[in-house]
Amino acid sequence: MDFSSKLLENAVYEMSQLPGIGKRTALRLVLHLLKQPERQTENLSNALTKLRTMVQFCKKCHNISDTALCEICSNPKRDASLVCVVEDIRDVMAIENTGQYRGLYHVLGGKISPIEGMGPQDLTISSLINKVKEGEVQELILALSSTMEGDTTNFYIFKQLEGTGVKTSTIARGIAVGDELEYADEVTLGRSILNRIPFEGSFSNK
Repeated sequence: MDFSSKLLENAVYEMSQLPGIGKRTALRLVLHLLKQPERQTENLSNALTKLRTMVQFCKKCHNISDTALCEICSNPKRDASLVCVVEDIRDVMAIENTGQYRGLYHVLGGKISPIEGMGPQDLTISSLINKVKEGEVQELILALSSTMEGDTTNFYIFKQLEGTGVKTSTIARGIAVGDELEYADEVTLGRSILNRIPFEGSFSNK
């Protein structure tokens, strides 16, 4: 792809580094920005800069937050005895959109995946175990996607919690095996949270 401007070429290159964005799509987006009022591009640039420099991770659940404690963890109306374990912020948003869940969350930051070099030490599992040992948590809902990596992570956490007395459950499989949680429709996802099952029952019949 030949460019008449080095500035344009650089902008297209940086835009194409985003997931799912090829060079042609990147060029279309960059040209679109050039046609918009300069202020709009400045707003986008400022928003991205502030995101990188000011965003925090909740010290309690590791969710993305503007403050040390996210709005969910700081809400006294949430049930602190119930914690839903998810992979990342997208899953928190998906479950929140169902309006069916009033507990707290714990964001792992990924799933155990030897192929990708992701082990338990690369996730926030130790933080989760410590949270359970503090005694306030009565039930953990393991809500990872039903993939091999998700099931491996669920099982690892389950084994780490043996002897703690905390109840572990997993979302009901209204979510198809192999599906990513964030793509499930809100009704199905909401029902799978409400109809969760004991975790040990989720693998005993496999």
